[in-house]
Amino acid sequence: MTAANKITLARIGLIPAFVWLAWAYGRSFSGGQPEESYRFGAITIFLVAACTDGIDGFVARRFHQESRLGAILDPIADKGLVAAALVVLAASSWPQSLPFWFPCVVIGRDLVLGIGFTALTRLIQRVDVHPSLTGKIATVLQLTSIVWVLFRIPRFLSTLVIIATFLTLISGTGYVLDGIRQLRVKRFRF
Repeated sequence: MTAANKITLARIGLIPAFVWLAWAYGRSFSGGQPEESYRFGAITIFLVAACTDGIDGFVARRFHQESRLGAILDPIADKGLVAAALVVLAASSWPQSLPFWFPCVVIGRDLVLGIGFTALTRLIQRVDVHPSLTGKIATVLQLTSIVWVLFRIPRFLSTLVIIATFLTLISGTGYVLDGIRQLRVKRFRF
């Protein structure tokens, strides 16, 4: 196993710790005695996990450690961290929280794209995925919304969530349309 893959696995391993600390903070807040050490722990773990995303990619490229396993694990780690953070920050009792529909939109889009990718791969074997600028901006705004809640910044949170939702849906639609285009262009087997 490459060093880059070990870093990615460590990021996946941080997700349950983040969820536990974030949930514990929400419970302590709703109980009237917020335990800030839980919040600071959740912030620290989230930021470390987010930083390892860039580190594992750098290590893989720099030391020629790109691998099929890494190509599978990295998006699982990325989507897992974001999905876990969105759900726990929508479902727990933080002072500022995310609306419950927000993680539903983000996770729903990812499920649709994952199912579509799997089906398309079976039909045409090779699927060309090109990350869109809209998708990248949507991800940045999703992460910014998470950070806003973690740091308890109420200003512009609703605006961030609305714009992130809109761009998430737009990028998802773009990927679906691109998949349909590829299906039409390439012959598929039956």
